[in-house]
Amino acid sequence: MLACVTTTFAFLIYTNICRDFLIYFYRLLQNFLQLIPNSTSIYTLLINKIYINQTPTSSPLETPWKFAGRVYTYKHTCNKRRIIAGGFQGDLICNHLDRPGVSFCSCTSYDDNAITNAIEIYNKPSGALHFTASNNDCGVRDFDMERYQLVKHFSFPWPVNHTSLSPNGKLLAIVGGNPEGLIVDPNTGKTLETLSGHFDYSFASAWHPDGITFSTGNQDKTCRVWDIRNLSHSVAVLKGNLGAIRSIRYTSDGKYMAMAEPADFVHVYDVSKGYETEQEIDFFGEISGISFSPDTEALFIGVWDRTYGSLLEYHRRRNYTYLDSFL
Repeated sequence: MLACVTTTFAFLIYTNICRDFLIYFYRLLQNFLQLIPNSTSIYTLLINKIYINQTPTSSPLETPWKFAGRVYTYKHTCNKRRIIAGGFQGDLICNHLDRPGVSFCSCTSYDDNAITNAIEIYNKPSGALHFTASNNDCGVRDFDMERYQLVKHFSFPWPVNHTSLSPNGKLLAIVGGNPEGLIVDPNTGKTLETLSGHFDYSFASAWHPDGITFSTGNQDKTCRVWDIRNLSHSVAVLKGNLGAIRSIRYTSDGKYMAMAEPADFVHVYDVSKGYETEQEIDFFGEISGISFSPDTEALFIGVWDRTYGSLLEYHRRRNYTYLDSFL
């Protein structure tokens, strides 16, 4: 009996090792294939950084962050070297990367369903640094990051999954637990326009740098592009493959837009060509988020996995002609 148990145990260990090896090999093979660009590639894979059982940051945090619940979302600024994270129970915590200790910690709500769904950091027209927190308790809260004070609190009829402020700071796009999105006044919270077209709940939004168009990502597997001058209908409908569009980002020059599904797929569109040219990035893993570098030269994709967590770094592909070498 003991020999049988030992053999079974050894077989289970062998099976797990084989499974882990096959998954790891498949990841390497799939990512290796992305190193070979095709004619439609906009960004090509440069490196796959794998972090096992740790969270990569630009510098180590000397003080551990403690939340009442699990960390759900985070956002950080590069210019001010600050990171803000939100928790499952309405927790908010801010840390300066070049200072020890925690700079700010708060609980936005004691509601049983107060998940911090999104955090958006932005500069006011005056230059002051603020951030908005979107919560499942149907609230949107605006904080002054210099004084860490709550400045505004708006309530809506449904849970808010994401908010994004227009480049001029005059309009706030809000999406969440309703097929319709909203455009509101960021100073008063008054609803200015309603967005109709999606068929399910929305999870993402982003403004083009021109401040005229913006996009919303929905559980109906589509991303809709809107023109603020005519919101009676969307100007483009971009379709995903597997699930909801969870993250949307524009490059700082406004030429490209990327949208991420919950797993395996990130789509990059050429905005200058009316979103008709697409690069589909196919890899293996659940997606924690996407981001372009400020100079637009890199696209970063976070892969969430306790064992195979990765940060994929893609670099912008440029087609130079012979005469470009003289410029």
